[in-house]
Amino acid sequence: MERRKLVGMLGAGVVAVFMVAGRGWSPPAWAGESADAEAIKQAKALSRAFRVAARKVIPTVVEVRTKTKPKPRPKLRRENPFRGTPFEDLFDEEFWSFEQLPQMPQPGLGSGVIIDPAGMVLTNYHVIKGADEVSVQLHDGRQFEVVDIKADERTDLAVLKLDARGSLPAAKLGDSDQLEIGDWVIAVGNPFELESTVSAGIISAKGRALGAVERARFLQTDAAINPGNSGGPLVNLEGEVVGINTAIASRTGAYQGIGFAIPVNIVKWVVPQLIRSGVVRRSYLGVGIMKITAERSEQLGVLPQQGVVVEEVFPDTPAEEAGLEVDDVILRFDNRPIRSPSDLQQVVERCEPDTRHKMDILRDRKPMALTVVVKAMPEEYGTAARGPRGEFYQDRRLGLVVIELTPTMADQLGFGERAGALVIHVDRERIAYRAGLREGMLVLQVNQTPIGSVEDFRRAMEKASLQEGITLQVRTSRGVRTITLKAN
Repeated sequence: MERRKLVGMLGAGVVAVFMVAGRGWSPPAWAGESADAEAIKQAKALSRAFRVAARKVIPTVVEVRTKTKPKPRPKLRRENPFRGTPFEDLFDEEFWSFEQLPQMPQPGLGSGVIIDPAGMVLTNYHVIKGADEVSVQLHDGRQFEVVDIKADERTDLAVLKLDARGSLPAAKLGDSDQLEIGDWVIAVGNPFELESTVSAGIISAKGRALGAVERARFLQTDAAINPGNSGGPLVNLEGEVVGINTAIASRTGAYQGIGFAIPVNIVKWVVPQLIRSGVVRRSYLGVGIMKITAERSEQLGVLPQQGVVVEEVFPDTPAEEAGLEVDDVILRFDNRPIRSPSDLQQVVERCEPDTRHKMDILRDRKPMALTVVVKAMPEEYGTAARGPRGEFYQDRRLGLVVIELTPTMADQLGFGERAGALVIHVDRERIAYRAGLREGMLVLQVNQTPIGSVEDFRRAMEKASLQEGITLQVRTSRGVRTITLKAN
């Protein structure tokens, strides 16, 4: 009985509360002041975290200054405008020949971060690419000449050795694998020559691919990154470097809310190799792979993004020796789930050459396990390679990769042609993209020469001249169009 009374009283109490609230009850003033104070306290705590992180990393961030010497320019000769007139002999031909105005040395500015007190600075390869002179200025104003540069173009990373006497402040490297979407980060660098600029944002996405960088998958952030930030650190709230700011997505050339940074765990793998030997050793399989789309998933018997599908197996490669076949779906590599081509690429290239690894695959909807012995990637790998069902061809200057169109691909893509050169990658920073070439286009002609294979494409391109212009006839989903590639 007492229990029933208690329940009733509680129920009545709840009703009473709602009834009071319904008559326009409002919290006392002290409750609002308390909530405001708590909000301010939390904001100040976050502000202190930014302040502490910035204080830790700013002394380690440097300006990277480059200078490119002028290239010799030809002597121009203009015909005497008085030739054939009575005044011709009054002016010597030499009078009309002249040197073009000399080019001025081209300066450049980027950012970097000290990663070793002995004087090792990490920056982007594109910051120092082509430079004849490279120097570094520290946050405290000291300047050092760079005495050695070791770089890996495929990940857009470079290590600069300074002639430093004594110990320099060095940043602590964090763990980019621990980052989650939504985590706070700060970007530090020298945008527009404004040294030691700090901007804050969050991790917006992970695993982004950029055509200009072959072997890195980027962190995406909305922390402001602008020209001059390249090579500077992206830092977590503990003041640890979790990325190297590299690029932005922009229609104007300036910040528009999307920036990209190379994860620091890639740095940890690349930099020791550069310091030790000057090159990065990678392993490879020797396959052409594609992500599994919703359209192909039903055909292959898997979910979208569950594994990658093999489109090509190149001869005399670890993949061929392991027995991989076209249309195999690679599900796991050493028990690590594979959801995209970049997943497989990253796990394979970091394996020690000549080591054995297990691949779980699906062939004709049936699970299988294969053992592959990965090999060191040949230096020329990625330029051109032939496979049992065709080949691929890469032109780094154009920023273009094409593969052999097979009948199966022709059916899937809806092409009436049964053979040809299919564009599978276009670098957004290179000539081909600026001219309008895109992934999925089928090259039909090069300078009016019919293209029925990648070998046809290769031969036609070897005869063509970018200075004169290369005219491509391509088929798209909307029909046939003409694209002209020409050097700037």
